[in-house]
Amino acid sequence: MDVNQLITRYAVGERNFNGILLSQANLQGAKLGGVDFGKADIRGANLVRVNLCGANLSEANLCGANLEHANLSDAILSGANLNQAILTTANLNESDLSGASLKQANLSEAELHMASLSAANLEGANLEGAKMSGARMWKANLRGADLSGADLSEANLSEANLTGANINATDMSEAFLTGAIMPDGSIHR
Repeated sequence: MDVNQLITRYAVGERNFNGILLSQANLQGAKLGGVDFGKADIRGANLVRVNLCGANLSEANLCGANLEHANLSDAILSGANLNQAILTTANLNESDLSGASLKQANLSEAELHMASLSAANLEGANLEGAKMSGARMWKANLRGADLSGADLSEANLSEANLTGANINATDMSEAFLTGAIMPDGSIHR
């Protein structure tokens, strides 16, 4: 299916595009709130400023996709592959990224308030200046991630791996860190 067919079918009310192949597609600025892209292949797609508010992207392959300035609030991205994806200034407030792979992803300045990142793999991700207050990051892998200047106030980082992470100027006030492996390798008690 090409992008024009997708947009036309969406406009007449179709929302289920489970497993669709859209790799390298240009969906820049598309309004696709509530769409079901579960298990879709969206590798390398241009999703700049796309509205996927409330969308289902569980187990979708978004490796290398450009989601800069995208609205993914309340979206379901559990188990999604977002390795090397560009999510700078994206709105991921209250989205579910549980178990998602975000290795080397760029989430600088992204909005992740109250997002669920439990067991997510954020190894080497750029979270510089990200707003993550109240995020649930239980058992998340943040090994080598750049969290400098990020807001992690009241976030749950219990049992998270922060080995080698850059937490310079990171706000971790009232964060839950029980059992977290800190950047220096020590375990927070």
